Amino acid sequence: MKRVALAVALIAGLSTTGCFTFRRTPPKPGLTYVGSKPVTIPARLVSNVLVVESKWDRYGPYHFVIDTGSSVTLVSPELAARYSQGNLAPPGEPQVRVRAPNGGSMLLDPVTLGRIQLGSVRFEQVPALSYDCSDLSAQFGVKVDGVLGFPLFRNAVLTLDYPHKRIVLRSRIPEEGLPGEAILFTNPDKTPLIAVRLGNHDLEALIDSGSGQSLVINPAGILPRFAFGPVEGPVVATLAGDRVSYVGRVDGVLRIGSFDIPNPVSEVTDELSSVGGGILSHFIVTFDQEHDEVFFQAGSDADIVVPALRGTGMSFRKTPAYWKVVGVIQDSPAAAAAVTKGDLVSRINGEPVASWDPARFEHLLAKAATIDFTFIQGASAAVRQIQVVDIVP
Repeated sequence: MKRVALAVALIAGLSTTGCFTFRRTPPKPGLTYVGSKPVTIPARLVSNVLVVESKWDRYGPYHFVIDTGSSVTLVSPELAARYSQGNLAPPGEPQVRVRAPNGGSMLLDPVTLGRIQLGSVRFEQVPALSYDCSDLSAQFGVKVDGVLGFPLFRNAVLTLDYPHKRIVLRSRIPEEGLPGEAILFTNPDKTPLIAVRLGNHDLEALIDSGSGQSLVINPAGILPRFAFGPVEGPVVATLAGDRVSYVGRVDGVLRIGSFDIPNPVSEVTDELSSVGGGILSHFIVTFDQEHDEVFFQAGSDADIVVPALRGTGMSFRKTPAYWKVVGVIQDSPAAAAAVTKGDLVSRINGEPVASWDPARFEHLLAKAATIDFTFIQGASAAVRQIQVVDIVP
């Protein structure tokens, strides 16, 4: 039985993050056909994560999360069944044990997909794992058919253009080069780890486009200073169950190359430090795996400001019919309103929860002073007005 570490997390009610990481050499990609010209694929930016749509057969369109923090590609059982070469789990092929950050694990079936296509770019003989993406779909507000990991793009140049909400695929770096600042990977196995500086400390950080967070810090050895917190934050749902996160605002500057991000909001972790979509969304980021480097190009001349983390103190697991409360922060407005874990919300500001996709709800959290939540209570319903505050100013 193969063993793999899998750090998949859904930050309920705020954003979705995904960092699927192997503790062994990831599988090599199959065949990649890009063509001589750059191929541009439009994307949605959902909770600071790029989700691309592609249709290459009568069953699509398909939606994929682009996750440079993942060392494996995950696909839904439906897509695996449609495009797998032979059986989903061929005789003698061991399942892969994936481990969540809190120590639990599960088994996933390995598959080899005959085809995945993004625009006119074809990936053939793709190694992947079959994974139920229903929780991801609920969090993103769109049916997610897979998570495309970093090795898939080994034989292509991948550009994540956050400001223009698109990705670009090339066969190679153009002769005239690329705009932006090149930063070398710090390891030899094609993992996008780069050296960054936080205050007076140097550390390695994973470029994790599958995470909606701004920054995740492992404080071991650097003891970062915080201007605020860390305090209890949203509940994070993992493969092995829910866990409470701890977040704060760093007292210092994060430097990526020559780019400075002052006082970023960060989650504290005992896993690998990483830079997520909350910061990456200010850049056009291009990965050249052939030369083990990544290019950062600023999306504008404006200073990068990481906003406050706002909320009511509730974390949700979402379904189309209701949002289930999976966590309540102590001393938060939700706690003061007597909200408890397990409560069900059917409406937000009078509208069914199905009307609230992640982007719309995040915009509401960013602007509103209060929100009316309708809670299901047996056969009746009750509306509670709950204040929105800065969890991390």
